Amino acid sequence: MVKVIDRIDVIKGDITKCNVDAIVNAANNSLLGGGGVDGAIHRAAGKELLEECRKLGGCETGQAKITKGYKLPAKRVIHTVGPIWQGGNKGEDKLLAACYRNSLELAVAYKIKTIAFPSISTGAYRFPVDKASVIAINEINEFLKKDRSIEKVLMVCFDENTYKEYIKALKDVI
Repeated sequence: MVKVIDRIDVIKGDITKCNVDAIVNAANNSLLGGGGVDGAIHRAAGKELLEECRKLGGCETGQAKITKGYKLPAKRVIHTVGPIWQGGNKGEDKLLAACYRNSLELAVAYKIKTIAFPSISTGAYRFPVDKASVIAINEINEFLKKDRSIEKVLMVCFDENTYKEYIKALKDVI
């Protein structure tokens, strides 16, 4: 088994300030900006990000698309659309796992070595953070076991509760 714990870090902070090759945007289907982390990334990157996103034709839930990072420290932004929580019986878990997996596959395709994720779907989309954190850490862990090209994955948590849940998930999964 490949040891991956040294390649995953959970931090509390602002994803728009992360000095990594790519940050992941918890986007909406239009990719044209919104609230929460999506709005923060669009504001920090500048209007060029919106202009590039307009050309992408949106994104399906669970899928991912990539753009330049513009004014962000990160060279790239991977946009993924998480599921809206509807009680857990509408395939939300599988769609959330797909967000992480498809973002990581895109990162490999673009030779990204360091990547930062937010807690996808746990804000306005109301996915329970205790469930989301386990899905995220498990999916990242399984991916890194098979792929050695990604050197570091950061889980960037905006608040204390989210941070605690991701630390717990990291300990439980790994």
